[in-house]
Amino acid sequence: MADPTPQDMAAKLLAKGFERSGPSAAALTDPIADTPMVVTLDELRPYEHDPRVTRNPAYEEIKASIRERGLDAPPAITRRPGEAHYIIRNGGNTRLAILRELWSETKEERFFRIACLFRPWPARGEIVALTGHLAENELRGGLTFIERALGIEKAREFYEQESGQALSQSELARRLTADGYPVPQSHISRMADAVRYLLPAIPNLLYGGLGRHQVDRLAVLRKACERTWKRRALGRTVTVDFATLFQDVLTQFDTQPDDFSPQRVQDELVGQMAELLEADYDTLALEINDSESRQRALTSEPVPVVLAAPSAPVSAPQQPPVSSGPRDTTPVSPAASAAPPPASPEAPQDQHGQRDERLQGHIVTPAPTTERLQSIQRMVADQLGDKLPDFEADALRAIPVQAGGLYPISDVWYIEPSLDVPDRLRVHIAQFAREIGEEAAVADHIEASVGGIGFVCAASVVGQAKALPAFARAVLTLLHVLSAAPPSANGVDRARLADELAALLHGHGGSATRLSDAALVKLFRLLRLARRLLDLEAGVASQNS
Repeated sequence: MADPTPQDMAAKLLAKGFERSGPSAAALTDPIADTPMVVTLDELRPYEHDPRVTRNPAYEEIKASIRERGLDAPPAITRRPGEAHYIIRNGGNTRLAILRELWSETKEERFFRIACLFRPWPARGEIVALTGHLAENELRGGLTFIERALGIEKAREFYEQESGQALSQSELARRLTADGYPVPQSHISRMADAVRYLLPAIPNLLYGGLGRHQVDRLAVLRKACERTWKRRALGRTVTVDFATLFQDVLTQFDTQPDDFSPQRVQDELVGQMAELLEADYDTLALEINDSESRQRALTSEPVPVVLAAPSAPVSAPQQPPVSSGPRDTTPVSPAASAAPPPASPEAPQDQHGQRDERLQGHIVTPAPTTERLQSIQRMVADQLGDKLPDFEADALRAIPVQAGGLYPISDVWYIEPSLDVPDRLRVHIAQFAREIGEEAAVADHIEASVGGIGFVCAASVVGQAKALPAFARAVLTLLHVLSAAPPSANGVDRARLADELAALLHGHGGSATRLSDAALVKLFRLLRLARRLLDLEAGVASQNS
């Protein structure tokens, strides 16, 4: 074949290129992994469900820092499938607003083009984004009570869309905790009341920063007044209902938090109630104050009581008394050996080693956590006026063990106020029974129950218990007996359980057939919760008889 001439080569180079046979992409798809990228302010939008609707109290300080230093911590961004604009992924709406202001003021390019980390939109994108913004806002300046309440109500909406069913407050608390924003169920209840009853009447007051304690005072006042109204209005013809009266009175006090007085609200509300109900003001006020006192006693969290440690180790732990009353939640634990005094700077190093060794001796299975989660928990607790349990401090004083699981245990004895209702106690008891059953491969045969102590063992497997391995049979029989099943249940050899109980609990005859330390702690916790559940229901029964 002859070599091409320069003319041939030139003709080929100038020839028309190949035509694309397939469709051309109008735009590149988003990366499928975390990817650094530069975006402009025109391409970026704030997250529209951001719980913060008021100005960040640290706004001016953040703006001054960005003006001088630039953006030290660019926000993470993402994009919903099919949308044209990027959005802030978790926390950063304040910084975006500041960048827009600085670009408008200076026209400096560094405020217009931002180096960000793009993170793909996840499968549970809306929930991940919202809980991320809630957590970041707590860490970067905090939220007002009502902002937090509205954020949690929006989270409830997303969770219910995801699950297709309504969620209880306890289930909502569990899901928020699982997604990295822990909020106790009792606080969710207060927030729901604030959104429903207070926000329509005093939006300026709430958005101005009205705190949790004043919100609680209004909630208690509303409930006390409503009970008195229902009792006194029975059989009367009243021109207005209580809900309208409460809203009308409260609206008059929609001012700034510094000028707000719950006592003035109470005086005005009681005065109008007395007029409408044709009652004496002082008598009505006494009734309402008495009702408020009872309400606070029922809903307030008890003050922790710590038993004084003896000066020397004791041989037999003293068990605290258990009352059968309706509120047995005082965090009293069996007394342990005396806690060592705080180490001075000159204390020998081996004292610290002994302390660490003793602390580790209280941990059966670690309850996993992260510094970020602990920071969020501390921020939420500070905002809500709570005190977080300190395992390291309490373990050396009175609390015996720690064990992980779906419901981590840091104190076998103490029952949190939010847990101290029959339905929630049953949920925890059933979960501990399943986790104990997992060791013997019988967890699938433990079923939750709305009666009894919260669980039952499947009748089919109980009837075949004799055919199971010895350890599985012993665990299943023990759980079946604890579940208060009827004695006539087939297949349960209660006499044999008496022979197997020692091996199951402390390993008599060999440790291969005993429960692990973690399962034993869960068994203790199950028994403590079951005792409390039965006490509560006995108290309810006695009141109704």
